[in-house]
Order: sequence, then structure tokens, then C-alpha cells
Amino acid sequence: MPRTRSSRFQRLSSPKWSAGRPRALPAIGEASILLLAILYVMPFAILPALVSVSHAESGLPRSDRPADARVYFITPEDGQSLSSPVVIRFGLAGMGVAPAGIEKGGTGHHHLIVDAELPASDLPVPMTDHYRHFGKGQTEVSLELAPGEHTLQLLLADHLHIPHDPPVVSERISITVKE
Repeated sequence: MPRTRSSRFQRLSSPKWSAGRPRALPAIGEASILLLAILYVMPFAILPALVSVSHAESGLPRSDRPADARVYFITPEDGQSLSSPVVIRFGLAGMGVAPAGIEKGGTGHHHLIVDAELPASDLPVPMTDHYRHFGKGQTEVSLELAPGEHTLQLLLADHLHIPHDPPVVSERISITVKE
């Protein structure tokens, strides 16, 4: 008579098979224990390394900038109340605008920071709703913003999306979007 799955389990759980003998964990149990160890122990083992990396220099090359370079808002003005969509025009002095990927000294492309802090200056600018990229060389945008208070700041970055050394950054302005 061929063995069925249920007869195997009955045999293993019967007193004849378990009395006096240690039972080995099934393979799936060993894998589960290993997985739990990885999930619960490893984060504590690598956390110090991750924290130190975030504070360390990235080693990525940074482009120099002219001393007189500056980026600024043409519109809107600080403290202005507007309706959405908000038209934002970027100004740049002492440097030129070039698309991302084009390596040319004294140039960069704009990034608009919305309701966020400046990113790390030695890493590429993140690409999220808070960090808007204008890698085609755009100098304005019509942006839908929710009603309420918002902060805006401009950051120029090089062909690799890395801020210049030192960064070319505007003043942070505040605007109110009306309902």
C-alpha cells in the first residue's frame, strides 16, 4: 500500500516514532528561523554602517562654479498669494543653462525644491515631488499646488544632477495658494 501524506504525518506523531528520540525541525522550519534571524538581527548589525555613509562624503566629482553665480525667482515673489496653477520663473546670473547630461563648464540645470530642505550637496538631487528636475534646460514651470502655505527654493546642479561646489542656491521663499 503506497504511503500517503497523512499516513506519514500520523506515523511521525505517533508515540512509537517520537518517544525518546529528538525530532529534527523540518527543512521549512530551519529556513524560517534563518529568515527571522536575518530580518531581526541584520538591521541592527548594518545600521551603524548606513548611518555613517549618510554623513560621509560621497566621493562623486563636483563641478566648480563661478564666484558670482546666483539663482533666484523671477516670479513669484516671497509672501505672494496666488491661485493654482502657480507660474514659477527661474532666474540665473553668472552661469548658463544646459540640459542634464551635457558637461560644459559654467553651466547647470534647475531643480525646484517644494516644501522640503536642501538635499545633500555631494549627491545627485533626489527625484521626488519635493525635488522637481528641469533637466531639459527649462527656466519656468506651471505647477499645480494644493491650497495653503508652501516653500520654494531653487538649486542649480551639474550634468549629473549634483549641486556645484559650493552650491548655487536661491533664497527660500514662502507663498500662499488660495482656494
